[in-house]
Amino acid sequence: MTTFLITGASGMLGTDLQRVLADHTVTALDRTRLDVTDAAAVRAAVAGHDVVINAAAYTRVDDAETHEEEAHAINATGPLNLAVACREVGARLVQVSTDYVFRGSATTPYSENDPLDPLSAYGRTKADGERNALREHPAGTYVVRTAWLYGQHGPNFARTMLTLAARNDTLTVVDDQVGQPTWTLDLARQIRALSESMAPAGIYHGTNSGVTSWRGFAQAVLELAGLDPERVHPTDSSQFVRPAPRPRYSVLGHQAWRHAGIPELRGWREALATAFTDGAFNEALPVTTPPMSATTSAEA
Repeated sequence: MTTFLITGASGMLGTDLQRVLADHTVTALDRTRLDVTDAAAVRAAVAGHDVVINAAAYTRVDDAETHEEEAHAINATGPLNLAVACREVGARLVQVSTDYVFRGSATTPYSENDPLDPLSAYGRTKADGERNALREHPAGTYVVRTAWLYGQHGPNFARTMLTLAARNDTLTVVDDQVGQPTWTLDLARQIRALSESMAPAGIYHGTNSGVTSWRGFAQAVLELAGLDPERVHPTDSSQFVRPAPRPRYSVLGHQAWRHAGIPELRGWREALATAFTDGAFNEALPVTTPPMSATTSAEA
């Protein structure tokens, strides 16, 4: 039986990875139990495992602009340490990355091999993490880029929309940023399929298929909750001044899955509907008639 190590295991994706891998031998370590910036601790933790899934990350995008050294330690040095340790014991590494490694100025889906060109400190640190992992363990590293994550076990955009809808008559959400809402449970299953396959090492894009804006995502969330999607009004990114710039276009292509013989993730609308059925948002569903209005950016 394959033995797995999950870092960042208490996060939204890490928790779903534990669910998906429940029939395997899994060591699940959160940041209190494993500091990925500590090379000796990483080496000790990796020993005895066949696959390491690195879901540990510094994800405070705006804070990274003024704390880039701290973000770099977790997002870049951490993957380096894990890749070296995995190479030494012959384990495979799944390094979870992000659409923020791209500038977001494209008009067609980014391919797995497009040049990295991050806009933000967070993006730069994640890009360095990809490079470090692939350089140190090229034969055994899978970089899985993802974006617009939502799920049951953590704060996320979909949950925020439901919370705001319970308190407000209308919501105002940006519609000039587009991407692919991705259910963490679908991503966790895809990572399992990848780790159990004979797919070549390299870069894969782990996002649900299709394209929408943040407003379109919010409208779908309200509709599936039995609310009027027309309550979500459009605005643009100029209304929100943030320390870190956001990619306007975060659509990732899925060619590598096809080349590896693994089906790409299903459409985002189907996945979102299944997430509702699965109970991912049960405690966030609004139960009162809201009296006000609210404006939100893409990452509430």
